[in-house]
Amino acid sequence: MVEYQTHAYDVLVIGAGGSGLSAAIKASADGARVGVITKSLLGKAHTVMAEGGVAAALANVDDRDNWRVHFSDTMRGGQYLNNWRMAELHAKEAPDRVRELEAWGAVFDRTPEGRILQRNFGGHRYPRLAHVGDRTGLEIIRTLQDHGIHQGMEVHMETTVLTLLLDGGRVAGAFGYDRERGRFLLFPAKAVVLSTGGIGRAFRVTSNSWEYTGDGHSLAYHAGAALLDMEFVQFHPTGMIWPPSVQGILVTEGIRGDGGVLRNREGRRFMFDDIPENYRSQTADDPEEGWRYTQGDKNARRPPELLTRDHVARCIVREIKAGRGSPHGGVFLDIAWIKEKVPNAEEYIKRKLPTMYQQFKQLADIDITKEPMEIGPTTHYVMGGVKVDAETQMSTVPGLFAAGECAAGLHGANRLGGNSLSDLLVFGRRAGLYAACFAKEHGDVRSDSGQVERAAREALMPFDRQQSGAENPYQIQHELQSMMQDEVGIVRNDQEMRKALEGIGKLRERAAKVGVYGNREFNNGWHTALDLQNLLTVSEAVARAALERKESRGAHFREDFPEKDPEAAKFNIVIRQGSDGEMQLERVPITEMPAELKQVIEEMK
Repeated sequence: MVEYQTHAYDVLVIGAGGSGLSAAIKASADGARVGVITKSLLGKAHTVMAEGGVAAALANVDDRDNWRVHFSDTMRGGQYLNNWRMAELHAKEAPDRVRELEAWGAVFDRTPEGRILQRNFGGHRYPRLAHVGDRTGLEIIRTLQDHGIHQGMEVHMETTVLTLLLDGGRVAGAFGYDRERGRFLLFPAKAVVLSTGGIGRAFRVTSNSWEYTGDGHSLAYHAGAALLDMEFVQFHPTGMIWPPSVQGILVTEGIRGDGGVLRNREGRRFMFDDIPENYRSQTADDPEEGWRYTQGDKNARRPPELLTRDHVARCIVREIKAGRGSPHGGVFLDIAWIKEKVPNAEEYIKRKLPTMYQQFKQLADIDITKEPMEIGPTTHYVMGGVKVDAETQMSTVPGLFAAGECAAGLHGANRLGGNSLSDLLVFGRRAGLYAACFAKEHGDVRSDSGQVERAAREALMPFDRQQSGAENPYQIQHELQSMMQDEVGIVRNDQEMRKALEGIGKLRERAAKVGVYGNREFNNGWHTALDLQNLLTVSEAVARAALERKESRGAHFREDFPEKDPEAAKFNIVIRQGSDGEMQLERVPITEMPAELKQVIEEMK
């Protein structure tokens, strides 16, 4: 019999980022006994990497902004594949969530009148991102932790969940282990909220940290929940590319929101070369007008650098492939040029972008107040995730909820910058609210000892393969990341994706032969071996969904189908595990939008 410690809760939250903490705070405030599991340390959530700001129609800088404009921008950015009800709730509730943060102690940048300052961002019609310099995510996590610590929740740090437990089709908790000592842990729970973030570590170049191995997506899928929109992976246009040790680290969109411009090797602003027709009326025709827009001129149009992320990323790739890239295979992002416009420009940049200034100074020995940065696209965010109910955030498995990046629906085919932070605040709170309600309304659960024994036995198998011929988990992970980067990356085609699926199948066979040495304490090789199933699951889901969608839309671009297909705008791709264990895909029609919301979109056009 396997030995394990038991910690029982009404609501178990897996993940301690913005959505997890929001869910835990709300569930605890509503009387539930709450446990929070985090794979790393409290405070190290990936939310801290969201630097630019939180999108909410506060209308503090431009009084023309309101929830209708925000809703319309979100739907247009998502190419109308979004769950329209989630987009409506998000746009309506985001301002209240930001004000709630402020009441809990968040210190936002201010206008001269003392209101929360908002900046421009790609895809947003008006200045909408409430921010704290370029450290907004860090301030949100600090505020949520400071507030949440008084709610009575228990936190289990450096703990990995191996499987979700079921009781007659209903979720019954989770089983995992503590990463420090390798001891198994059982978490019986009446409701579970998945807030585990994204899948960036399935790719070689990513802004995501080591925790982002698709755990929540994989846990939900193997528990019987449906996944949605997995073909849509966002490649942020601006990540560091030099030196190699920092490749992929995020360079905030706030730089472009505060006047930064993109140039090729020749020094030309190439973004003026390709402005989509549906954005042409909002986009500046000349550099001067774009600069006025970044400074809050209501009559000016936005610079092309603030078009949607998928478009900017493809324009950068085009310049690199055409031989007009920077020396290390990227392009240049220049904020130093504003010294032509702004008195004391160096102090302005340091005040508005303190993290970026320090990041480039320390990691690349570049002073961004004096010289341009070398940047290139980096895997950043997945729009796809667990299919959830718009109102409650419950998945297709009773008692299993999801919020934040590991949930799908809000962003459709492409996420607008800043919407991720308001997403996790709005829907993290909703997940916590309805998880607590579910726990109250349903009886206790029973943990199946057979599930626990099986999960423990499978987790320990790599230690039984300490002989010659055993596979190296790091090698398999590296080959998977390279394969996904090269064959299911920014530009896709049928041949390469089929090759990737074949390769994933072979890597899955090799992963079943992985061996690790030593014991369960402080064993990173063992942790990597256990992460492989999650990485292989989400990689297969992305590749299969991308192969199924035979068009280009949002973050999904196929060079063999470069145009949008009007028929493909009518469905989402849903993935489930079949009875035979194989991945099954289904085209699910999008529910028709109510007439009043259609009218909102027409008015905003």
